[in-house]
Amino acid sequence: MIHARFDLSYPGFALHAELQLPARGITALFGPSGSGKTTLLRCIAGLERTAHGMLQVKDEVWQDNENFLPVHQRQLGYVFQEASLFPHLSVRRNLEYGLKRIPPEQRRVQLEQVVEWLGLNKLIGRDSTAGLSGGELQRIAIARALLTSPRLLLMDEPLSALDAASKREILPYLERLHGELDTPVIYVSHALDEVARLADHLVLMEQGRIIASGALNEILARLDLPTAHLDDAGPVLETSVAIHDEKYHLTRLDFSGGSLWVSKVERAIGSMVRVRVLARDVSIATIAPQGSSINNVLSARIDGIQDEGPDRVNLRLTVGESHMLLSRITRRSCDHLNLVLGMEVFAQVKSVALIA
Repeated sequence: MIHARFDLSYPGFALHAELQLPARGITALFGPSGSGKTTLLRCIAGLERTAHGMLQVKDEVWQDNENFLPVHQRQLGYVFQEASLFPHLSVRRNLEYGLKRIPPEQRRVQLEQVVEWLGLNKLIGRDSTAGLSGGELQRIAIARALLTSPRLLLMDEPLSALDAASKREILPYLERLHGELDTPVIYVSHALDEVARLADHLVLMEQGRIIASGALNEILARLDLPTAHLDDAGPVLETSVAIHDEKYHLTRLDFSGGSLWVSKVERAIGSMVRVRVLARDVSIATIAPQGSSINNVLSARIDGIQDEGPDRVNLRLTVGESHMLLSRITRRSCDHLNLVLGMEVFAQVKSVALIA
């Protein structure tokens, strides 16, 4: 585990954060601008020194009431919003800058590995970084950070400075790192779609405090948190590719709670696919629908009801043994169908967002 506790005060802002995070996978710090995400990340990096702070990464104490490791002694990599590469160096020498900081006997990540993981084969021979796209520059910056063989990788909104095309370019590489990398990642973002695509663990922040921390889907399915009120509210499902229907150009994705038909996915049978079902795309029926254009109907049970303004209601649904969905419907529909806790219903999924 990663254990952290920080208390920091500035005029007009205070950070009070205590966390226990998994030392594996991607933890996302999510919240509105000014909630303290970057400040917390800087505390973890040692860029902010707090009078009362503690940080233990696995079995190493980086900070407590008596000790404080400076930034250069913390085995971490840091990726900023801007790539911050050395423009006078070639791509290879930018990468080697990270590699040469670590003695050969301590290197756990090799140059050839990150070149493959981040698709840099066509870029590594370039004499400079001039003319590269934002996505290419950021991939090089991530590779450089990884080549320091960090015990912890910090990423501060690494996609926020990129345009939509560059984001689409780099996200598959970040997903690949998720599968290949044993190093824990703490990832700051204010984009929920990004978080849902990449994260395993989610920390919600508001006004310098932690308001929730837990497994991604557990947090996204809670009705009492701010994420449930967002326009793009909705948890994720981990599914596997079951069938490709060539005639209709569709793919069936299976999970233990049922199946979903989606536009054809270019993945092999058996491949894992993460999908996100938005609350606004889930309608409710109390009897099995017939003669409907909606292909995806799942048996579900209502286990949460919460008002969402004067005219709408949010429902939390359990599908199968443990999978969660949200549904946002009108209050009139809720009353008309006499929906109550524990009721067995049918969730009609109008569309499914493929996010991985």
